[in-house]
Amino acid sequence: MLTEIISEFAIRILDTTGYAGAAFLMGLESMIFPVPSEAVMPFVGFLVADGKWGLAQALLATSIGSFFGSYLSYLMGYYGGRPFVLKIGKYLLLDMDDLERTERFFQGHRSAWTLFICRFIPVVRHLVSIPAGIGKMRFWPFAIATIMGATMWNGFLLYCGFALRENWSLVQTYRHQFDALIVGMLVASIAWYVWYKVKRRRAVNAD
Repeated sequence: MLTEIISEFAIRILDTTGYAGAAFLMGLESMIFPVPSEAVMPFVGFLVADGKWGLAQALLATSIGSFFGSYLSYLMGYYGGRPFVLKIGKYLLLDMDDLERTERFFQGHRSAWTLFICRFIPVVRHLVSIPAGIGKMRFWPFAIATIMGATMWNGFLLYCGFALRENWSLVQTYRHQFDALIVGMLVASIAWYVWYKVKRRRAVNAD
């Protein structure tokens, strides 16, 4: 069963590295590394449901990781500016189009409230700390908005994983449908990625 293999593999990694490993992964997720929180937090919820991890400790560790990852991105933007971000970003799979869209959005609504909302928006939440730093946003509004947004988002995904683990027997009942869904999502993701890159290359060549 594909879902069983994936879940057990993810749980084994987190179980081995502990809270520090989960915090580290969420720190990467909050920077420009391609580590999606959707691939980490639900399995943290699995461990909480199994009684191996405490709920408060798991949420605290992952939220601390999210904050420090965001803060490092903020410092990169604050002290290094856009040139520094672009210089190191090419080694970390930074997508320039995504960064530019995030910059335009944040510059048009520069506030702690906007930063908080951005923590729930795919792609944007990975990058928004950079324009916040470039724009010299004050530390405390940045810190409060980041911690609140990250904790709520992490908590939501943790709860989703917790609920899924509690109903694991139902998942096993419909395991073939779940496997087909996962395979379909993987194929769709790969197809979209290829289409997106081809489209961008054609646009660059047209210019």
